[in-house]
Amino acid sequence: MSDPIIRIENVSKVFGGVRAVDNVSLTIDQGEFFALVGPSGCGKTTLLRMLAGFETPTEGRIIVAGQDMANVAPNKRPINMVFQSYAVFPHMSVAENIGYGLRMENRPAKEIAARVDEALALVKLGGLGKRRPDELSGGQRQRVALARALVKRPQVLLLDEPLSALDAKLREAMQLELVHLQKTVGITFVIVTHDQAEALSMANRIAVMERGAVRQVAGPSVLYEAPNCRFVADFIGKINLFDGVAAQLSPGVVRVSVPRIGNIMLAGIASGPVGLAVRPEKISVSAEEPAGEGLIRLSGTVADIAYYGGYSNVFVNVGLEDPIMADFSNASRAMGAGVRFAAGDRLWCSWRVADTLLLSE
Repeated sequence: MSDPIIRIENVSKVFGGVRAVDNVSLTIDQGEFFALVGPSGCGKTTLLRMLAGFETPTEGRIIVAGQDMANVAPNKRPINMVFQSYAVFPHMSVAENIGYGLRMENRPAKEIAARVDEALALVKLGGLGKRRPDELSGGQRQRVALARALVKRPQVLLLDEPLSALDAKLREAMQLELVHLQKTVGITFVIVTHDQAEALSMANRIAVMERGAVRQVAGPSVLYEAPNCRFVADFIGKINLFDGVAAQLSPGVVRVSVPRIGNIMLAGIASGPVGLAVRPEKISVSAEEPAGEGLIRLSGTVADIAYYGGYSNVFVNVGLEDPIMADFSNASRAMGAGVRFAAGDRLWCSWRVADTLLLSE
């Protein structure tokens, strides 16, 4: 295994007594697509700006490609950055925008032209080099910003909310294009986004941040299927959360008592107040009481139904503080495997005990 391209070691950033980033340690591998996610104000953009050199850590150090970045200016780092606003120069053509950084390095004109053409082809803008930014769509302007960053062949590309200005359909298409582009160029991408679905669809690994600290670092499937705390479980995807009280019955076996649900035996180590969680797609809904071993069953009344095309979210009042949310496939219903529900209908929610997550904090 090669050494990580980025090492962030015990890094903190304090602004006027507020710890925007709090003792963060991370490693990012060569060629990895890494995401920093979290709600607004969690410190993810500040951490990205410290990587870029636009902010200086109050504590700790950042090492990129084996070199400590202390006192290394942004333009001297093996890093380039794509900003949320793209920052494309309106008075320059597409080709001039892309070649700007190379001109500032006094590269030969022939080399600049060749590398600009290469970058245009890479981002699928071949033949558009003479156009001005105001003649391009939002997605095309975003590609110009990407090409301008990539043309300098950095070892690391930082992306600060690069898709936030795009409409939903184009945003989804550009997610796939970014993944393909990263695989093509083979360099390390570090993206900041508040959109957890965007991170899940693109990144190899994701760091979830809250109040300046990293709560969990893992691959998308691990974050979704095995979150290590309530915050991560609630932030990554939709989920049902319940409060309970745990008692350790034996090594590795916990009994959790939950109002309305009763006692549940789960694998784990915990005692005292805990959280239980279950994803909506793990929950089945039916008009008749479900049969079978190892099931949690609750009867209730449909409070609301949210239609999303391929599936619906059914919200069921079962006597808890919040309704239970279950995914209901419209395809299954169309094939006769489901039942059409309406607000006020009585039905059953059920899920396997094995699909219940135990969260100790």
